[in-house]
Amino acid sequence: MSNLEKKLYKEIKLKSQQKRNAFYPNSKTYRGISTVNPNSKSPILYDFDLIKQDIINHFHIKQGEKLSDPTFGTIIWDILFEPLTERVKDLVVQNVTRIITADPRVKVDKVIVDAYESGIQIDVTLMYVPYNITESMRLQFDQNAGFLSE
Repeated sequence: MSNLEKKLYKEIKLKSQQKRNAFYPNSKTYRGISTVNPNSKSPILYDFDLIKQDIINHFHIKQGEKLSDPTFGTIIWDILFEPLTERVKDLVVQNVTRIITADPRVKVDKVIVDAYESGIQIDVTLMYVPYNITESMRLQFDQNAGFLSE
């Protein structure tokens, strides 16, 4: 390596990237795209919104529909028209817990399954691991309208 090349390497200075705080909710740690909401100004989602959308997307898939992984998806679509017995509630709680804990960004604190009008309502308390923030999510599976989330 010539002296000119050595001098050039000494003169190159790289600016360090800003260090993002993993515990600050506006850090935009996770970034993705969603075309689900036509009213959104931008298809780009960050952090909480992206995590929620990923979870919701998982619940739209009936278990067995994904060719590469027949265990992926939810059993709720198969039991939606069944009587909501304690055994069915337990199966739904196990399934919801498995789906949500498959995502390492969240943990499940509580899952409550209830009947609602013509379907099943699930209230889930989530803890976003990188932020240590807890939030509730309501999922409604309606026999007539399909899947609704709040």
